[in-house]
Amino acid sequence: MKTAFVGKGGSGKTTLSSLFVRHLAATGAPVIAIDADINQHLGAALGLDDETSARLPAMGARLPMIKDYLRGSNPRIASADTMVKTTPPGEGSRLLRVRENNPVYDACAHPVELDGSTVRLMVTGPFTEADLGVACYHSKTGAVELCLNHLVDGRDEYVVVDMTAGSDSFASGMFTRFDMTFLVAEPTRKGVSVYRQYKEYARDFGVALHVIGNKVQGPDDIDFLHQEVGDDLLVTVGHSDWVRSMEKGRPPRFDLLEDVNRAALHTLQKAADATYGTRDWERYTRQTVQFHLRNAKSWGNERTGIDLATQVDPAFVLREQSVDAPQPV
Repeated sequence: MKTAFVGKGGSGKTTLSSLFVRHLAATGAPVIAIDADINQHLGAALGLDDETSARLPAMGARLPMIKDYLRGSNPRIASADTMVKTTPPGEGSRLLRVRENNPVYDACAHPVELDGSTVRLMVTGPFTEADLGVACYHSKTGAVELCLNHLVDGRDEYVVVDMTAGSDSFASGMFTRFDMTFLVAEPTRKGVSVYRQYKEYARDFGVALHVIGNKVQGPDDIDFLHQEVGDDLLVTVGHSDWVRSMEKGRPPRFDLLEDVNRAALHTLQKAADATYGTRDWERYTRQTVQFHLRNAKSWGNERTGIDLATQVDPAFVLREQSVDAPQPV
């Protein structure tokens, strides 16, 4: 299941996404964690020291390799140079699986040990000095979008993405790549304003959205969130001594997390798992093509010098059965 954590900057989405990753890993499930935020803090939240976090391989810096691998023998894609972040898979494309080993994971995924389990951590990478003043951060997250477009995940397999803050997620079609989106909202007017904006933007795309009320201090905060977000409120989370220790760089064993917060994480997993039976791979593929054609017309055709609509394979539908299909050499 592909899940995203979104919300206002400072709402706690990185902390909650890291807790969800830890929870899933503790169940023995295979997990890929992706830091797609401009502020790269997911590694630290998963217990990596500053030096290790700074050395994590950046997906954005390895985009040419990622493109070349994913295009495989797809005859509609002449070269990696003609691929853009929205290029959809087709016959001959290489697909990514959560449980496999492949060159993309070898180059971009860092194994993180969590209480006896191991998850793969992938990061877009921070702004570099060469980027300042001339590049948009979404040029970095394009590597994440491309990988998600080519990823086939199954039951009890998880991809957890810590997204950019606020409505920045809508600068690309990546917001449609998830089975479940968890919006982290504080019990404040600013906190729920991001929820309203996100729900409005996502309305026509079938985005499954639940709200996590964070930094909740009492019944009045819970009442406020119920009034503002209604049935979209899934769980609320308050103060956690475990999280405070983690933020100091001294996380206790995960099984010592407070019972109420462990129950909240279990609720998140149940909500994500419940979407499995309603997956619509045809819509997923159709939306991939939709945003690809939008980007082609807006900037892609001019940048690549070709008609990117020719990259669309009209007979191809990404689906779980693709896992059994032979991969191009």
